[in-house]
Amino acid sequence: MVDFAHADALAAGYHQRGGQPGLAYGIVAGGELVHAGGLGVRYLAGPPPDADTVFRIASMTKSFTAAAILALRDDGMLKLDDLAEDYVPELRGWPPVSPDSARISIRHLLTMTAGFPTDDPWGDRQQGLPLEEFAQFLVKGVSFNCAPGTRFEYSNLGYAILGRAITAVTGMTYPDYVRHRLLKPLGMMHTGYEAEEFEVSRPGAGPAGVARGYRRAPGGWSDVAFDPAGAFAPMGGVFSCVRDLTRWVAGFAAAFPPGGDDDTHPVRRASRREMQLPQILTGWAIAPSFPGDGASSSPASYGFGLFVDEHPALGRIVSHSGGYPGFGSNMVWHPATGTGVIALGNSTYAAMAPLAARLLEAAVRQDGPAAHGNSVAIASPGPWPETLAAREEVSQLLRSWDDGAAQRLFSPNVAMDAPFEERRRRIALVRERIGEFSDDPGREPEFDTPAHCRWWLAGERGTVQVQIQLNPERPPRVQSLVLAVPPAAGSALRATLDAVVDWLNGGESDWPGSIQLANGVDAGLLARRLRMAAVWAGRCRVGAFKAGDGTTSVAAELPGEHATITLALVIDPETRILRLADVAP
Repeated sequence: MVDFAHADALAAGYHQRGGQPGLAYGIVAGGELVHAGGLGVRYLAGPPPDADTVFRIASMTKSFTAAAILALRDDGMLKLDDLAEDYVPELRGWPPVSPDSARISIRHLLTMTAGFPTDDPWGDRQQGLPLEEFAQFLVKGVSFNCAPGTRFEYSNLGYAILGRAITAVTGMTYPDYVRHRLLKPLGMMHTGYEAEEFEVSRPGAGPAGVARGYRRAPGGWSDVAFDPAGAFAPMGGVFSCVRDLTRWVAGFAAAFPPGGDDDTHPVRRASRREMQLPQILTGWAIAPSFPGDGASSSPASYGFGLFVDEHPALGRIVSHSGGYPGFGSNMVWHPATGTGVIALGNSTYAAMAPLAARLLEAAVRQDGPAAHGNSVAIASPGPWPETLAAREEVSQLLRSWDDGAAQRLFSPNVAMDAPFEERRRRIALVRERIGEFSDDPGREPEFDTPAHCRWWLAGERGTVQVQIQLNPERPPRVQSLVLAVPPAAGSALRATLDAVVDWLNGGESDWPGSIQLANGVDAGLLARRLRMAAVWAGRCRVGAFKAGDGTTSVAAELPGEHATITLALVIDPETRILRLADVAP
């Protein structure tokens, strides 16, 4: 029997960290919603959310799009290895990525191996793009990071193209087909593509209510307007609630083990199982651990619209998160037991996956041998010329901001995600705290992919990290600019950072009583993890700042005698309570 009190305590501790105004969660077992809860508010000064409160579930939508494609495959209306251009003619004029590269197939789009660059957060802001404008966009062509079929890279664009393929095959709009083929047969009456669908009561369920989405602005929570369902709805347009998603999760969990009779689900049991099988290795689920901390690296894969991980203790775990302006979500389940968890939050990119993972582990309560493996590096073809040029232009902007230049360089979502005025204030804070800065000549830029760049700005009083990510347009534009803001001298955040570093260097094993922890944070577990990192690194100091807003959050490099580690902290600046602490190699 699941200890629901323990699950509620985990959720309460997570919510107290202040990452979102409200959250709703549910535990699925035996095909039913066996427990649900809600914390905080569905909108500011409003009631708490519950199992019927509707949230935008963002990229969890991709599982609906993939299921629709497999249903069409089962009906004989398409094949997964068909060329995408057979259904989306705008792709026919695209030149090959290389003389010997494959053309993009439906399978490539499903498995995110079409070669497109990662397009978060640009893709999120294309949600309401009219279909006609999307067609014009595709005719112009797009930028590629690699040849189709050669590597995984998360792509919203690929799923938007799948939506066009669904329309081409069925003659129905993408939302209408999903409603007809999936939602109505499953009785998912609180699931759809427009917030306005859920403002009224539903028979037998009472008023569902819609959670409002928020982002954290300098003055507190700021409302984020709902985007309509447009061309990118197939990648992130679904609205749903814990109760409806229980049916969705239960349908996938019921696909195992193989050999059972087919059921009344609108997608064949074998096809639902196929969606949950690894199709392409994405990387490793857990970063290389500190020696002796008990963690191990586990392979992570992508199926069809779902992530498939091998948990060190639980075995296979299937999931998908959603992150979007105003919302974050996660659904995760354990095929071996049919146990699942759904977690929904109403803040921009709310990190629901950690909560869902802890709830799932608590619900499954299964011990097993740890899986061991070694991290593998995927060779990158090197940065695009446009990425190198964008780095130079962003460096100039950071030294002397110009709105006109920024509008030309950035895709529109950048100003939507954080207005230029906020970005100018952020740059001013960096200058105030580290002095006049320039690119650090002592550290080479780093490129995770051809469309990504990470580099450092050095001033007289410190060093900060800046990152950019280009989008799939041709020519590509900068879709994301992230600049770390260091904490001010004498601030609550800086005092906490210094206190933790002093403790790391002091050698004490117990967590210091002078640093108060938020409810739900296990002081013993935290102390052991940080202490292991300190032993591995040796005596350390505060170095470059890698992330953080400078008031509530910071991630700083700690160069040590033997190695460099990264310490991340989140505090309440008013009470100085430490809400989150983590460390990584």
